[in-house]
Amino acid sequence: MKKIDIVVIGAGLYVCGKGTKGFGTILPAIFESKRNNKNIGAIHCVSTSISSSIEFLDKAEKLRKKTGVDIEVSAHPRNDSEANFSYKDVLRDIEKPACAIVCIPDHLHHKVTKDCLESGLHSLVVKPLTPTYSEGQDLVKIAKKNNLYGAVEFHKRWDKSNLLLKDKFQSGVLGDPVNCWVEYSQKKSIPISSFKEWASKTTILQYLGIHYIDIIRFVTRAIPRRVMAIGQKSEIVKYGIDTYDSIQCVIDWEMPNGTKFTQTLLTSWIDPESSTSVSDQKIKFIGTKGRYEADQKERGIRLNTDNDGVEHINPDFCMSYGIENKDIHWRGYGIDSIVTFLNDVVNLENKIKTLDDLKGKRPCFQESLISTVIIEEAHKSLAKNSAWQKISSDLVKTKN
Repeated sequence: MKKIDIVVIGAGLYVCGKGTKGFGTILPAIFESKRNNKNIGAIHCVSTSISSSIEFLDKAEKLRKKTGVDIEVSAHPRNDSEANFSYKDVLRDIEKPACAIVCIPDHLHHKVTKDCLESGLHSLVVKPLTPTYSEGQDLVKIAKKNNLYGAVEFHKRWDKSNLLLKDKFQSGVLGDPVNCWVEYSQKKSIPISSFKEWASKTTILQYLGIHYIDIIRFVTRAIPRRVMAIGQKSEIVKYGIDTYDSIQCVIDWEMPNGTKFTQTLLTSWIDPESSTSVSDQKIKFIGTKGRYEADQKERGIRLNTDNDGVEHINPDFCMSYGIENKDIHWRGYGIDSIVTFLNDVVNLENKIKTLDDLKGKRPCFQESLISTVIIEEAHKSLAKNSAWQKISSDLVKTKN
């Protein structure tokens, strides 16, 4: 059986919990994947600074002790002699087969992922695939040309709450869709602190709201027909960051049988720091025969301590369980989406699965273009005084 090495491009909050006591999501997921799949090889991380590399290696060593999972780890740049080190150096030198996990600012996705694909690496990209359809389509073509697997890390497809919605909808219990309402917001410290270097190059709709655009596609298999968006700017710009505080988006969808329904998506990046969780997320889905509601913030667990006050805990996303070293496991849909990708790559390279086997079952590049189109057209609506933007059928054709 072939072993698969992993190139992780980026060493930030989501990768390893940069700047926090936590471990992020991607690094624990790789350790969990290695625990259960001995064909997972070494981790090679590429960051933008020596300090980031050092922190990544430190977190990896702590995870090795906590999980009891032994995995070879390297990170670059390691010292001043590697000041000009580039991720391209790793892509050039890594032994194939291998895969890449791209976790960097949105506007860099196209260039870096293109380099990964052209270097022969299967690639997983944190959402969105790219900010524009043309960039995303380019990656689809390159992956196909090189017979490589490309997927977007839409982890909410693995959330039990959303899987239940999909099951109830597709079983017919809810009837035909009528409308869907989603709220998704985060604390203002995310754009003004955690992502202050690049928050002006994205929007809360593109960075966060795209999750629930993908979920509606995932649940219903509907096609978007038009979109409009309204946005507000007043708070975050005070910190010298030119991005929206909040964006409200309305999407008209059409089912394969011709049934039409509307999704209303409310996103914001200015929740107070006193909020009891980093993200607030709720969904309501109304059909002709039923109604589905899920509060995906308040999942039944409330922690109240002297140090941190009240916190709402999401046990389903990315949590560690166990209190002794060598016996700690990470569980959750954030873990599952990455483990699934890595297992898929191992199976592809060992001829256990084919790319056709994954179509319709994973958020592959082609499938993910639908969400990208909606985001791009919503941004056009914002620039055109919230005018409705029609979505061409040619842009949302998909075979998976």
